[in-house]
Amino acid sequence: MGIESEIKLALPAGQVHAATAFFIAHTGVAGRDVTLENIYFDTPGLTLARSKSALRLRRTPDGWLQTFKTAGSAKGGLHSRHEWEMPVAGDALEIDALLRACEVPDIAAALREAAPGLIELFRTNFTRTLWQVQHDGADIEAAIDLGEVIADVNGKTRRAPVSEIELELKSGDEAALHALAQVLSTHIPGLAPDDVSKAQRGYRLREP
Repeated sequence: MGIESEIKLALPAGQVHAATAFFIAHTGVAGRDVTLENIYFDTPGLTLARSKSALRLRRTPDGWLQTFKTAGSAKGGLHSRHEWEMPVAGDALEIDALLRACEVPDIAAALREAAPGLIELFRTNFTRTLWQVQHDGADIEAAIDLGEVIADVNGKTRRAPVSEIELELKSGDEAALHALAQVLSTHIPGLAPDDVSKAQRGYRLREP
């Protein structure tokens, strides 16, 4: 298990070029593009959502990953939460492996309860452009995510755009995340903290 600390910033569609140019100038590299396809699962009664957790199956260029995470806390764009992530053999969840890894009793109990009734709820498909940034002595993974959230509700497809910057702390002081976010805000008009995760957007798409 890890504690994920990251800042999410809503990126205006018209400022994607400016954000890309900032990271290229800051790191000296063009960034690495990765296509990510994600399927989120819950029960029809939203057992996981009620326990403030989310379950995802992700297809990456290197294979499939399953991720189970808690909602944790989000304030001013800073998200802190428990996360369990591991590779799986293919496009199917391996719940027993997650249950063995999850050492938070309440969260594990919710996953165990949900397991027999899990269904696909929505997908998030996006391109992630990655940079490794050194800032104020910290190692930060910076990403620009562009794509959409897709949910099928009663036979109708609902969509919401994804356009955001994620700054994830890999090592160093959390203050460096805030410092880098502040520098970004001075260079990119309209950039704003975003406390809503992609999973939360997916759940909102399914609301009546």
